[in-house]
Amino acid sequence: MANFGFERLRVVNPYDVAFREARSAVGAAPLLARAEEFGCVADAVGDASLVVGTTSVGNRHPRLPVRRLEFGARLIGRRLAARPVALLFGSEKFGLSNEDMAHCHWLMRIPTVDRDLSMNLGQAVALCLYELARDPEAAAGAPERVSPAAAGENEQITRLFVEALSVSGYIQPLTAASTEDKVRRLVRRLKISKKDAPVVLGMLRQILWKLGGQ
Repeated sequence: MANFGFERLRVVNPYDVAFREARSAVGAAPLLARAEEFGCVADAVGDASLVVGTTSVGNRHPRLPVRRLEFGARLIGRRLAARPVALLFGSEKFGLSNEDMAHCHWLMRIPTVDRDLSMNLGQAVALCLYELARDPEAAAGAPERVSPAAAGENEQITRLFVEALSVSGYIQPLTAASTEDKVRRLVRRLKISKKDAPVVLGMLRQILWKLGGQ
């Protein structure tokens, strides 16, 4: 919850020993300390304008609409801006009971390969909150611009590359000209960045020094 910016944790009839002795993740101790305890689901979700239950469905036949996580999260996100929404998770072992589901407006499920599979509770919470917190526009954002190496830098790399190949015996006199052209084209296809050009030049100089070419 802390990782994704959600701070209001409510628990219903928790196993007291485990709840009181629970250790939080790093940085989440205040969230756990502020957790509110309720005796029933009705009280826990009493101030919510929308209550969404989570379920793996499996062999059950719920009488409520069931929406996939990615679609359900969009619906929840629209409501969250104005009024409280409760996202209801069941116990690790049994999930939500039919009585619990009766307090929900609809249900949300994480699409797994097999509808009969269920997820670890912590993983399910993380996936649901990630989907609520993520910015749908972020994936469409332009990647960071990388400045390409200048033509002169590419030519320097080409010359050192060709020299290293000559010293090593790779280039033969009869094919020297065509090999140099191939290396020149190869270097440009690599699209070396301006930031990486000095690194590549340094590597090639070191190789030549070891080979005795410089």
